[in-house]
Amino acid sequence: MNDTQKDISIDDLPYRPCVGIALFNTEGKVLVGERIDSPGAWQMPQGGIDPGEDIQTAVYREMLEEIGTDKADIIEIGEKRLRYDLPPHLLGRLWKNKYRGQEQVWVALRYTGEDADINLNAYNPPEFQKWQWVNLDDILDLIVPFKKDTYKEVIAMFKKHVKA
Repeated sequence: MNDTQKDISIDDLPYRPCVGIALFNTEGKVLVGERIDSPGAWQMPQGGIDPGEDIQTAVYREMLEEIGTDKADIIEIGEKRLRYDLPPHLLGRLWKNKYRGQEQVWVALRYTGEDADINLNAYNPPEFQKWQWVNLDDILDLIVPFKKDTYKEVIAMFKKHVKA
């Protein structure tokens, strides 16, 4: 670690602009993937918004990169931006101390493809090693602790899209 890295405070770093993707199937379940770099850590697809990119473009690009398909229709774009901070042990490992965490725009989509369309190896390197459809309320049992508060808000925001 050099002197510059030692002097960086998390409070001085900005949040990375990102999209989060709540992809609902016809049964009202959402897609989660198990991170390839962190076995046992599941999450919904998410990723950075590139400079000059709008939310919809970022959502469909991230879907193609992370699950190999963009077969979905947007049903809601969340109005509230949700933030989370990375835990200290990840701060220097991810994004080279450039960001303190993520500021996410969450988007709910209805999946229009088939399960066979999902391809975790469409992009190199892949983000996920496995995927599954889960009940929205069960997500909190699967994700890493530092994202739980964000996911609670996502659940509250998109619960109305779950089919009874």
